[in-house]
Amino acid sequence: MTVRVVLADDQPLVRSGLRMTMAEHPDLVVVGEAATGSEAVQLVREVNPDVVVMDIRMPGMDGIEATRRITAGAATTRVLVLTTFDEDDHVYGALRAGASGFVVKDMALDDILAAIRVVAAGDALIAPGVTRRLIADFVGRPEVSPERSPRLVEGITEREREVLTLVGRGRSNTEIAADLCITVGTAKSHVSRLFTKLGARDRVQLVITAYEMGLVTLPR
Repeated sequence: MTVRVVLADDQPLVRSGLRMTMAEHPDLVVVGEAATGSEAVQLVREVNPDVVVMDIRMPGMDGIEATRRITAGAATTRVLVLTTFDEDDHVYGALRAGASGFVVKDMALDDILAAIRVVAAGDALIAPGVTRRLIADFVGRPEVSPERSPRLVEGITEREREVLTLVGRGRSNTEIAADLCITVGTAKSHVSRLFTKLGARDRVQLVITAYEMGLVTLPR
């Protein structure tokens, strides 16, 4: 599968480094670059990429607002946010805006490329140590309701609830299959049905739902 990527960052060196690294990987193709959030939104409308690698801090429209507009208007485009540990408040905003994953800017470039592939596939959490901590903090905040609307949990089978619990704990489809003694294909099918029933874009949102439903408890 070829993943079509838009790079959105106001630092030309960051975009250049990613672009040159991606040029060595034929499955990753840069289809546009943006230096501001508004440019990123416009590019998505024009080229409909699979993934936008989005910096949070950019002049004018920031990455959070750009993420909100992209995820609201493009059904297939996912956003991978570039962040640093000292920007947690910004990351919470990006999570609420619909970001599908997070990478730390000082990660190895190859790890960032791997994260792009993961987000494009929509089948795993990226940077588990970072993402799990952010989600745990996010769902524990006062502005996040501790209970889901009954409409969101309606129609969920007991097996799907078990799968959702494991997704919330960061398990991959292979690990879920092993834990529940089912095939990987069956695990994937359960996850796909959860996407549909819960209206989730990806596994990050399923993890949030698992926390909010109380299926996974916050770390002490």
